[in-house]
Amino acid sequence: MNPDEPLNQALLVPSIELLYEDDYLVAVHKPAGLLVHRTYLARKEKYFAMQMTRDLVGCHVFPVHRLDRPTSGVLLLAKSSEMANELCQQFAGHQVRKRYQALVRGNMHESGELDYPLKEELDKIADKFALQDKDAQSAVTRYQPLLNSEIPFSSGRYPSSRFALMALEPLTGRKHQLRRHMAHLRHPIIGDTTHGDGKQNRFFREHFGHNRLWLIAKQLSFNHPVTGKAMQIETELEAEWLDVFQGLGWNEEALARDTSILLA
Repeated sequence: MNPDEPLNQALLVPSIELLYEDDYLVAVHKPAGLLVHRTYLARKEKYFAMQMTRDLVGCHVFPVHRLDRPTSGVLLLAKSSEMANELCQQFAGHQVRKRYQALVRGNMHESGELDYPLKEELDKIADKFALQDKDAQSAVTRYQPLLNSEIPFSSGRYPSSRFALMALEPLTGRKHQLRRHMAHLRHPIIGDTTHGDGKQNRFFREHFGHNRLWLIAKQLSFNHPVTGKAMQIETELEAEWLDVFQGLGWNEEALARDTSILLA
């Protein structure tokens, strides 16, 4: 099954969690597999994060950034078009700090910053009339390994399989940037059916019993457009992450110690 499609029967009636709300803004935890807003390419879908957030808080909401369908985590919305415009300007001006966690193929031991331009990914239908030969756009991602694991099960040519938990921070906002950059580093994100490793994805799905893209928008930092207050909204990992962590041999002590970078 493709992580870009609904993951299971439970997600036919998805749920979102309210993380923050005031008179101007609302932030929710979007589950993997849920679209942010209605699109003609998904006319048969019944549930969207915007619609569900509107029903949850009782007013219309406006999107201010993108969160891909298979990615879960913090989704920020505004309660007016004016607030949405203010926040969109912060995103466009790279004033918003976005931090993610991802599970990737292989062990990683060094942090770094990847500056690797990306060609724009065009949709065959939606972008049918768009310019097809645009130059690659600047794309920069910071990455930090948090935990490494090697388990005694073969997922390919070797008798064991290695995985890493990564902290990722995109400094630009290109489509599928984190997925494409990690694939470029030869450490593709597990569950990525477009840019990832099919054998590893299949092994992970069958071994751990969970099928999703293992990428979560963990934390969002920005300045409140009205009060100017420094805001930091964070979400918790879903239960399936903790199930996988246990299978990878990562206990609560290791997680508390090595993932504290996300709070720095």
